[in-house]
Amino acid sequence: MEDIHATIAALGHLVDGRIVRNDATFPVENPATRAPVGDCPDATGDLVDAAVAAARRAQPGWHAAGEQERRRVIGAMAAALTARLDDVVAVSALEKGATGGAIEAYGGPAFLGHHATAPLPVDIIEDNDERLVRVVRKPVGVVAAITPWNSPILIACVKVAGALLAGNTVVLKPSPFTPFATLLLGEIWKDVVPPGVVNIVAGGDDTGKALVAHPDTGLISFTGSVEAGRQIAAAAAPALKRVLLELGGNDAAIVLPDVDVDLVAAQLFTSSMIMSGQVCAAVKRLYVHESIYPRMVEALARLADAATPVPESAGGSFGPISTRPQFERVRLLLDDALTHGAKPANAGARADEGGYFQAPMILTGVRPGMRVVDEEQFGPLLPVLSFRDVDEAIAAANDTPYGLCGSVWTSDIAAGERLAARLECGTAYVNTHAEVAPHIPFGGVKDSGIGRECGTTGVDGYAELQTQYVYKKPSRVLESGDRVG
Repeated sequence: MEDIHATIAALGHLVDGRIVRNDATFPVENPATRAPVGDCPDATGDLVDAAVAAARRAQPGWHAAGEQERRRVIGAMAAALTARLDDVVAVSALEKGATGGAIEAYGGPAFLGHHATAPLPVDIIEDNDERLVRVVRKPVGVVAAITPWNSPILIACVKVAGALLAGNTVVLKPSPFTPFATLLLGEIWKDVVPPGVVNIVAGGDDTGKALVAHPDTGLISFTGSVEAGRQIAAAAAPALKRVLLELGGNDAAIVLPDVDVDLVAAQLFTSSMIMSGQVCAAVKRLYVHESIYPRMVEALARLADAATPVPESAGGSFGPISTRPQFERVRLLLDDALTHGAKPANAGARADEGGYFQAPMILTGVRPGMRVVDEEQFGPLLPVLSFRDVDEAIAAANDTPYGLCGSVWTSDIAAGERLAARLECGTAYVNTHAEVAPHIPFGGVKDSGIGRECGTTGVDGYAELQTQYVYKKPSRVLESGDRVG
């Protein structure tokens, strides 16, 4: 990319196969420097209407094109993104403040590519001489896909791929904090996707509310905060509009006394601090058996002190918090924890005043009731609690309104499986955490969401299931004992 700022300045909404710019804009800043990245076009109500109308017009033809053609187009989208992936990462790194914060984009082609080869399932319930009974997947219609600021490209690819494979068309809206990389997707995809099949509009809350309320959007797929998810579900309820919600998490990891402390500490540090802790599936609470607690805390503190929270241009290895509101929240949770008796196990000084940088902090002296334990931090703060009895640890891990992921770390795999099965979460891990894959369902329970993304189950989230009875001999007459309703 010769001039990244010129590329950003030329970006616009993708509506009906064309790049559209409008006069209304909003500013986007680089969180590493607080310098402006650019002014992003802000979709008005008329543009939202145009995007939804384009998607509605295109949907019947897109479904009628057939599964093979849909998979071909999804594959072409993956190839086109791969060819421009370095450009997408460069733009994303600018609006997220670090290349490390943009690594999620590298997963986008894989999630598209999986759906380009995965067949749309057909479940055969019965197939005998008398009848065939099957369940097929049919499209919902127009999907409004709303993505978060932490993983805008990966999550956009997840949502678009599942929706398109099922025969839907899409209107995609990125977060106003990180819109430009997603608008670049529009530039990349406009020549490989039929007009109207994928539309992309940037904007803030008003744009999102317009999509949710629009009478022609049949499903809202949202990844973001619990509060926003509740608002979307409430807005969709009067029309009984379907929602697919992947919301926050307060993931617990339980470490048993038989582990290799240094090895597991390194894995846990990565699983909690990836993208500066701004990952929904990151470890956010750590429960360590009392017999190894001091050694685990010491190992984590060494790793935390080795991370450098300064801009990459100055040799930093640990990126900023991606938005000012989130930075202020992380600082609030840290200050609250320290006020109520938490002790930092590492130095953890904020090393750069120019951006939204917070060093990773390993916190001891924490307990339930502290906000840093009870709430999702979504930043580089890791409260470490000790336990004596594993039943106590399981109860503590489950004592939360969240239910996204959880993990158990042990050398005894059978014991790990039994304990992980007791965790109240959508994904339970043994000796790993924060893993996602295109063919494996992902999502939460309780306040962490409704439905699943990825895999066959994820495609079902974007489909209407139709049960079909096919009698091979049309002479059958209903008898009095047959159930008809």
